[in-house]
Amino acid sequence: MKATADMRLSPTDWHNLVRFLAAQDVRTPARLAENLQRWKETLPGMLDETLQDSVRRFDLAKKSGQVIKPTTVAHSDYIPLRITTQTQPGQEFGKVKGEMVAGRGLWFFSMRHLLTKTAKVLHNHRWSILTPPDELTWFTTDDPVVRLNYYGDGRYDFKGGWGNPGTEIFLPLDPRHLLYTKVGERPPRRGWVVPRAEAEMIRRFIAEHAHRFIFAASPDAEVPRLRPRIVDLALLRDEDEQWRRWQGDQTNAERELIDSRKQSD
Repeated sequence: MKATADMRLSPTDWHNLVRFLAAQDVRTPARLAENLQRWKETLPGMLDETLQDSVRRFDLAKKSGQVIKPTTVAHSDYIPLRITTQTQPGQEFGKVKGEMVAGRGLWFFSMRHLLTKTAKVLHNHRWSILTPPDELTWFTTDDPVVRLNYYGDGRYDFKGGWGNPGTEIFLPLDPRHLLYTKVGERPPRRGWVVPRAEAEMIRRFIAEHAHRFIFAASPDAEVPRLRPRIVDLALLRDEDEQWRRWQGDQTNAERELIDSRKQSD
């Protein structure tokens, strides 16, 4: 392994690079698709649990004479949420209903929260810049930040967390520089050239992690082997149509929820 002659980065440079990595991790179509699937599975239960907890707190406050002070969550104005109550005349109890659009607004809130709060953990890690051997280069993709859990013997997944010990996080910056850390461990010295076998593994991880596209500064004969191209006209047209309707569908769903909330107020 040999050191490169690149200029040393300042603390501000490292801070900005890590923030750039965080932004590239949360803003991709792949992360949106992942969030939409997770919200579909978890949001109904979370919303119901939150409502029940709120009702219990209000009930206890009323019995004890305690005043509950409202709290505001940063960037919560992005969340399309509607809370309504239903009571019958003469009845002591009623119903509380919560509705939320799990889409654009919640995604904006999630990105804001991650980049202003959660991303701070990334600055606690020790980062390095890895260089490939002369005959190889780094390419990148439309889902460029890889969060790798490697278990050995060829077993791995891309479900690592920003603060998960042992997770390797890396982002290609250009054909010769890869921003890298392994959570909880000391990284290789900055500027060291990665051995060919390890560089080939990193390139494979980058390719496998791609969502739809791989981008390289020049033709790379190994890419089709690492990630075979799929030609599917029906899939392409269907996905293009979904993206074409996305903005309008989200706007209509959020407007309908807001208009219904105003009518009930």
